[in-house]
Amino acid sequence: GPVLSSFHRLADPRSAASSLSCFFPLLRVAAPRLLWESLWNTRVRGLAPRTVPASSRGWELARHLQKEAQAQHNNSEFTEEQKKTIGKIATCLELRSAALQSTQSQEEFKLEDLKKLEPILKNILTYNKEFPFDVQPVPLRRILAPGEEENLEIEDDEDEGGAGAGAPDSFPARVPGTLLPRLPSEPGMTLLTIRIEKIGLKDAGQCIDPYITVSVKDLNGIDLTPVQDTPVASRKEDTYVHFNVDIELQKHVEKLTKGAAIFFEFKHYKPKKRFTSTKCFAFMEMDEIRPGPIVIELYKKPTDFKRKKLQLLTKKPLYLHLHQTLHKE
Repeated sequence: GPVLSSFHRLADPRSAASSLSCFFPLLRVAAPRLLWESLWNTRVRGLAPRTVPASSRGWELARHLQKEAQAQHNNSEFTEEQKKTIGKIATCLELRSAALQSTQSQEEFKLEDLKKLEPILKNILTYNKEFPFDVQPVPLRRILAPGEEENLEIEDDEDEGGAGAGAPDSFPARVPGTLLPRLPSEPGMTLLTIRIEKIGLKDAGQCIDPYITVSVKDLNGIDLTPVQDTPVASRKEDTYVHFNVDIELQKHVEKLTKGAAIFFEFKHYKPKKRFTSTKCFAFMEMDEIRPGPIVIELYKKPTDFKRKKLQLLTKKPLYLHLHQTLHKE
């Protein structure tokens, strides 16, 4: 029927019809009026379906579902068990949104998986079966501006109880996966593609929703190009987090100022603190731009864009693995 055909719109993120509108009739049937109206009036009606990517709408809807899942008992029309299920659906929406943004051919959360949510969402008030996916409700995320997290976070391995208390529960989140296309070529000018292959970390397998923020800074730490975020990592194994994603430098190499550097900030989500944290960073200077593979060292946070007080993350042989390709007319 129309609901299932709507699910198919999420198959191809490039399609103009690739929106999350398929969930709206389901929510109209499944959810109490309060949730539906809050979704429709505060967010959905203001989004132009032909211009807003499916992935963005997925993240928006996931946030609303997360809020409903964590609403206080007096303010919610759902039981605790139903809220848990709604939270899991929100997690699945995030996974599908990330899959739509990924440039990789292998999607972690497929369209077929998405279809399994239909009967659950349709019958949320009576659903009592086991959830079909091994996921957990994700707390509302709070992504901090650079520098703020240093005041909250002492050590990754320390007990994290109470950190971040009193902070807003709906801090605006930057969605991972903001990669930009290659610039047009110019005669005599060089463009750089950096493939982020993998990063070595002793606790790689424990990182939740890891991604890398890439920026180009001058000696004063000022941005020279737009900042880009990779999609969430494609896989984790042993001491490596794998990305295998291409970053297109948004400036011709010859136009970069003297002393500029390309920064790579590894970020991951911390459920106990409910925010996304920078774990470490690496950078590449202009004299390191050359075709082929390169391995660069990892440094302790906070990210030092001026490169004045650098501290290695570890003495172990763990690095950021990159591969550079130069394009010249």
